[in-house]
Amino acid sequence: MNSAQVDAYLRRLGVEHPAWPTVDALRELHLRHLQTVPFENLSIHLGEEIVLEEKRLLDKVVGARRGGFCYELNGSFGALLTALGYDVALLAGRVYGDGERLGIPYDHLALRVRTVDGGDWLADVGFGAHSHLPLAFGERGEQEDPAGTFRIVEAGPDAAGVRGGHGTVEAADLDVFRGGTAQYRLEVRPRALGDFVAGAWWHGTSPVSHFTRSLVCSRVTRDGGRITLSGRRFTTTAADGTREERELGTDEEVLGAYRERFGIALDRVPTVRPPGSDGL
Repeated sequence: MNSAQVDAYLRRLGVEHPAWPTVDALRELHLRHLQTVPFENLSIHLGEEIVLEEKRLLDKVVGARRGGFCYELNGSFGALLTALGYDVALLAGRVYGDGERLGIPYDHLALRVRTVDGGDWLADVGFGAHSHLPLAFGERGEQEDPAGTFRIVEAGPDAAGVRGGHGTVEAADLDVFRGGTAQYRLEVRPRALGDFVAGAWWHGTSPVSHFTRSLVCSRVTRDGGRITLSGRRFTTTAADGTREERELGTDEEVLGAYRERFGIALDRVPTVRPPGSDGL
């Protein structure tokens, strides 16, 4: 990533160029990313190709001012952090369905980030509703965050109360919890962006992937809440968890919500595409 791309990325996030790759700067970048770059799967339903290459990710997230799902968001954020001087590793995760059964290999992409003032951090701006701030990677107790209480623990056959079906557990695997619910199992071995191509393809084409069966566009708000547009349903969730929902009636309302609430300019309303349609 060149200096012009870094500057453009930081302008989108609304932050100054950090003087040093510190944990405080990482916290600001992480939170601002969640507030400005939506978690969204619209490309799958608009027939847009998803390419896991740094230039294509930056063209989408920075140039087109779009969002994406985990591979795109954490892939582009990892590139930015690397350009800013952080030591970044891409990590593969498998998501717990309903907190019980693990998904496919390369189901999720998260980041291990090392700062100059010490410590490793789990950064994840691509999991939808997750921690607002990076989590201390080596901490095994409860970690308080504006989004709730999180824990990172060594994985084991019964670490999450899982009823089978999760394969071999490596000694270095970690389970990430939000409250009492396991979110995903994380490998600590560094990966390359290209390793996640098969996972992205599966999520964009499989009839059992939740990404092919629904539309989502969501971001954190400045007051610590969240707004989400799922199809025509617009949901506002306050920081205390209270929710308000309303149905948007016309295409103009839907396009206006994408534009005004998420900064995404579309020329047509996305609709759920049948699995197997062109687009990935």
